[in-house]
Parts: sequence; structure tokens; C-alpha cells
Amino acid sequence: MKKIVITTGLISGAIVSTLMGISMAFYSKNANMDHSMAMGYAMMLLAFSLIFVAIKIYRDKENGGVISFGKAFTIGLLISLIASAIYVASWAVEYNYFFPDFMDKYSAHIVNKMKASGASQIAIDKQVADMAIMAKEYKNPFFFTLFTFAEIFPVGLIVSLIAALILKRKNTMQPAVG
Repeated sequence: MKKIVITTGLISGAIVSTLMGISMAFYSKNANMDHSMAMGYAMMLLAFSLIFVAIKIYRDKENGGVISFGKAFTIGLLISLIASAIYVASWAVEYNYFFPDFMDKYSAHIVNKMKASGASQIAIDKQVADMAIMAKEYKNPFFFTLFTFAEIFPVGLIVSLIAALILKRKNTMQPAVG
């Protein structure tokens, strides 16, 4: 189990981090953020789809075709933790070395969308104040890690739960009567 978890976690983390790097390179050329959130979560789902593969391989090849919900969920959870940690580390490098102005651009994008939608000046001012607080917190490594981990880990948690529910299989062999 350990080898499958580590290998799959590393591959999932590499996939989501690579795709994030590619999308951020595209973002730097075209600062349109309207679809970036949906694209980001789609990339996470793609990377976490390997959880299904890992659980199935463990169940069928290493555990005789049997796996409990708890064991399957544990495998998915551990893979999610590894991939999420790699994602956080990758975003830390990208943010600090390549996109240190990301929060400023993101804040400006949110405010511009609010203005375009006809939001009141009071609502816009509140959003600006909230974004300033978040930008300040984002400079703190603890909060940066917490916010970034909270982006990806729940996706892995949900995929792990679904995979465990779908792939669990009890021992169907009946003991010989004698």
C-alpha cells in the first residue's frame, strides 16, 4: 500500500503542479481570470482521478480483490495529502518567484467585475477592504499554506470518498461447510 500511495501521490502532485504552471504561464500573457477557477478545479479533478486507479490496483492486485471502505478511503486520503503538499510547495515557488503581484491583480480583477456588474460603492469598498486583509494574510507563510491547502485538499477528500464508496468490495467467498 505504501508504494502505491507514495507513487500515486507524487504523480498526482506533479500533474496538478505542472498544469498549474502551464495555466499560470498562460495567465501571465492573458490576465483574464474569468475561467481560471473552473480550469483550476478541473486540473485538480484530473490529477485526483488517479485515486480511483490506485485504490483499484491495490484492491485487485495486492489485496485479493477485497477492500473495505476505510482502507480505500485511507489510500485516497494519503494520496490527497501528498498531492496537496506538492501543490502548495509548487504554488509557493510560482507565487514568490514568478507572480508576486498575483494578489494585486486578482484584487483588481474582482473589483473591476463588481464595478461592471453595477455593484454599489459600499459593496466595492467592503470588498477592497476584505481583499486588503487577505493580501496581508497571504504574505504570512502559515496563512499562505493554509489558504493554498484549503483550495486543493477538499477536492481530494471528495474524490477519495467517492472512490472508496464505489470501489469497496467485501470478501464474497463463503467458508466451506463441513
